Amino acid sequence: MPPLITEKPADTSAPKRVPKWKRQLASLSRWLHIYLSMVSFGVLFFFAVTGLTLNHTDWFAGAQRTVQVKGSVDPAWVKGTVAKLEIVEHLRKAHRVSGALSDFRVDDGQCSVNFKGPAYTADVFLDRASGSYELTETRMGLVALLNDLHKGRDSGKAWGVVIDLSAVLMVLVSLSGLILVFYLQKRLFSGLVTLGVGAAVCYLAYLIWVP
Repeated sequence: MPPLITEKPADTSAPKRVPKWKRQLASLSRWLHIYLSMVSFGVLFFFAVTGLTLNHTDWFAGAQRTVQVKGSVDPAWVKGTVAKLEIVEHLRKAHRVSGALSDFRVDDGQCSVNFKGPAYTADVFLDRASGSYELTETRMGLVALLNDLHKGRDSGKAWGVVIDLSAVLMVLVSLSGLILVFYLQKRLFSGLVTLGVGAAVCYLAYLIWVP
């Protein structure tokens, strides 16, 4: 008698259906991660490089250049009510002073005018009796300029908005990448372990080496 052949019942169970919102979240996270990474590449590169230059400012200390010049304005501008606008415009036109007007002080005997910008300062001391002045202009070089842009120092409100938007972009790139890890089942455990190790290393470095 031939052996009885028993057939295994076919597996009719359907694969587990992934909820629509999860599929949409994965798709959105992937889209955000790819395109925000491309948009923010320059920003990430800029802040990464200037993070190094900020941490080693002594490497570029010799780039500073200071120039002193003398001049004079119309004495009528400093008699009685000081003509601040005319003086500032004269300084910008005559000496190509840049930066934003930071301070304009008027004393009995003299006026002091200060301009500030990224890696730039200009200080003017003006004698009210004669209208003569001395201008000291300091330019601190390209690296100092990049460092000040990194910190947003003396860079204006518009650049401050750029820094805020850059921070938001980096947060979104990081979060979208983290969300994608949860959809890679084979890499989920190792990814989370790597995340934890990175955070732990930073925290231990803080505890051990930061005074």
